[in-house]
Amino acid sequence: MTEQPPPYWLRDNCPCAECRDPRNGQKLFQIDDLPPDLTIAASKELDGNLEVLWSDGHRSRYPLDWLHDTDEGDGRTEQGKRLWAAADFARGIPEADWAAYLTDPAEQAAVLAAVRRSGFAVLRGVPTVERQVLRVAESFGYVRVTNYGELFDVRVEPDPNNLAFTDRAIAPHTDNPYRDPVPTLQLLHCLENSATGGDSGLVDGFKAAAILRDESPEDFATLTRTPVPFVFRDRRTELRADRPLIDVDPLDRIREIRFNNRSIGTLRGTDREAFYAAYRRFAAITLRPELQLTFRLNPGDCLIFDNTRLLHARTAFEQDGRRHLQGCYADLDALHSTLAVLHRRTAALDELAELFAGEGAGEYLGEAVTMAEHMLQAAAAAEAAQAPDHLIAAALLHDIGHFQGALHGRDLMQGQDNHHSDSGADWLARWFGPEVTEPVRLHVAAKRYLCAVEPDYHAELSAASEYTLTVQGGPMDAREAAAFAELPGAVDAVAVRRWDERAKEPGAKTPDFEHYRPLLASLMR
Repeated sequence: MTEQPPPYWLRDNCPCAECRDPRNGQKLFQIDDLPPDLTIAASKELDGNLEVLWSDGHRSRYPLDWLHDTDEGDGRTEQGKRLWAAADFARGIPEADWAAYLTDPAEQAAVLAAVRRSGFAVLRGVPTVERQVLRVAESFGYVRVTNYGELFDVRVEPDPNNLAFTDRAIAPHTDNPYRDPVPTLQLLHCLENSATGGDSGLVDGFKAAAILRDESPEDFATLTRTPVPFVFRDRRTELRADRPLIDVDPLDRIREIRFNNRSIGTLRGTDREAFYAAYRRFAAITLRPELQLTFRLNPGDCLIFDNTRLLHARTAFEQDGRRHLQGCYADLDALHSTLAVLHRRTAALDELAELFAGEGAGEYLGEAVTMAEHMLQAAAAAEAAQAPDHLIAAALLHDIGHFQGALHGRDLMQGQDNHHSDSGADWLARWFGPEVTEPVRLHVAAKRYLCAVEPDYHAELSAASEYTLTVQGGPMDAREAAAFAELPGAVDAVAVRRWDERAKEPGAKTPDFEHYRPLLASLMR
């Protein structure tokens, strides 16, 4: 028997539709709405779930796997990250082709996961046109506008307000430490780089901080508890943020590095001697050759990196050629969100694939095909008719509600309507929009409609389909049929219904579920 967690924690996480909105997962009650003497009246493990009866009569059901999940946090601390030195990339840095990144969800997920885990990735083949860096940022999130604008040009300027806009070497640093919150992601897109020098460099600030923690815990502690004034001023801007060089979370895990010698203001009112001793030690660690990863950005390369973790640098360059990068800022929360959605979509498609291979291999309500064969035949018919993608998806998934509702398909065959069109549409709405879900929701109504307005269609129903028609309400009357015909999704639902009725041929050859996976992925929200 699984050890039961605290009652209020368990009840606060009840996933039922009474406790959470099924469309968005948000809670429908306040914690103080729960009884003050709440207890578990009874519980049992059944079919991979913990079923709980509460003292107030409420019932909850929790997957056992969920109960044993561990919390990986928000992805911002050193936990779960790959802290690296330059030699760790001897076989190459994380990179991907821009075209593949745009078209393959797995490739996009790999790039974003590299930024999350290692702190950076490079996209190759990004078109070398002005403002393209904004398109890269928008592929996973939103552009963070600063006093530099929505984007900035990294090139030699005649009157620079920042040493980055000169040809001088720039030591490892993080950007915008004088902001709170600091921009958490930076992108640099190379448009030209024909000058001698000007190579890019990265240092894993989390790794450097971890080394400091190992070699000198006292210095590490000093840098985590000393607020440093970071300041930026030009003719139009005055910015300041007082933050430590190394920020840790309440569990003392490294969470953020702010390191920029050019922007540190005058430190006052603290143990300055201890701070400067620790600061110098940390700076020396960031300059260790084994920590410095150096590479050259060529035209079409776009570097994406975590500005709260990685220190970036540049070697000096000659003005014997042009070096022009365009940069912008974005935020990690949007990248993490996009990555989580990509993973969620993959998990959803895996779940659908398992249904087709598992329960879907069972009989289809008295027909001579399995449920999976039936749905695949319907999708193949839609594809052969050159239907739009959303209708192919609806045809493929139209009967998924037989598995996902409170009642199963077997209940329908025993004379109890399981309302599988509604339960299927509601289940699919977690991932698909109404263009997919509404033909699913209406496909049973479309059957009743067609039987009312097309006698030949009714006459061609299989015996099993004729039986389920009676359970589902029989043919519509004239008033019902007229009302159905006016519904926005009626035409699509009728199309799905026709493919549905033809999809019962034993031994018919069809593509498998994997054939439709890219199509489904392209439609997922």
